[in-house]
Amino acid sequence: MADDSDTRYPDIEVYLARVEAQRLDAWLAEAIDAEPLAPAGKGKRRTRGRLEGREIPVLLVERAADGYASLWFDSDATPWASDRACARAAAAHLGCEVRCSLGGWQPGDDPDRFLRVLPDGSEAEIDWPDSGH
Repeated sequence: MADDSDTRYPDIEVYLARVEAQRLDAWLAEAIDAEPLAPAGKGKRRTRGRLEGREIPVLLVERAADGYASLWFDSDATPWASDRACARAAAAHLGCEVRCSLGGWQPGDDPDRFLRVLPDGSEAEIDWPDSGH
């Protein structure tokens, strides 16, 4: 499995299995000085964080894919250079399974291949086809 830690992504997206709202809010406050997530439409919550003077918009979409919530940081100013780095930090801090893309997607890549990170730090590449739910 290639490590993409040298490439800074323009944004970060990870998928969270089950996580308590208070635990997620506490992690976002610690990592990017964010206020608690606030309702932003059906099944969506938003906040904004800051790191080194740069704003980081955050969107949580509940049940985005097969019961997983999508957590999207719309900025390259996060503490994590890649989805993989964020997934590792999220799994460790939130105590839940986290999934993310294997790397920057290129035409011809398999869109169903993801990285699964467990709270104990174990990782595996998995097939996660889009079920449309």
